[in-house]
Amino acid sequence: MRPYSVNPILALKLPRALRLARVWARWGWARLRERPGAVVWPWSIWAAVVLLILAYIAQDRSLPKPEEGEMAELDCLALNIYFEARNETLEGKRAVGHVVMNRVRDEAFPGSVCQVIQDGGEAVRGGCQFSWWCDGRSDRPLENLAWRESREIAWDVMRGVSRDPTYGALWYHADYVSPEWSAALARSRHIGRHIFYQRPN
Repeated sequence: MRPYSVNPILALKLPRALRLARVWARWGWARLRERPGAVVWPWSIWAAVVLLILAYIAQDRSLPKPEEGEMAELDCLALNIYFEARNETLEGKRAVGHVVMNRVRDEAFPGSVCQVIQDGGEAVRGGCQFSWWCDGRSDRPLENLAWRESREIAWDVMRGVSRDPTYGALWYHADYVSPEWSAALARSRHIGRHIFYQRPN
């Protein structure tokens, strides 16, 4: 499954293509009801179908694909977004992804996505930075749509086309807990069910 994301130009053009295709299809159907057997309606339907196919092809070809060496990192980040935030808003999912990438760029943390996510997993249960990694449960995503979205978001975050809504946060926790370590940090944002933190000034 290859992730994709609509670039800004196609984000404007695709909705227009969909609207135009819908208009053509409705017009052709109306002509058919008025004049059964009319030759004009199939052309409008086929034009709508071709327009949608071309729009999809243009979208697919315009997007960069992950290199072979990036796939493992992409899967790690997508899994973290899936298990930590699949029920969050789009901003909440991006926020979780950006925390991981912020740590990758920070010298105090491991230097790769997978290492950041699996950090502490060698310790006893409860030592993980992200609880899903060592909760003893299966790490296989079961919700296909949520998994696909997690991969799309992860790819955008990894290649730097997603804005960081946490303002550089390195930590977060669920808003229904109050861990002791949070008192020593600077709170940056509260997004969905997560509270995000930066280093104190």
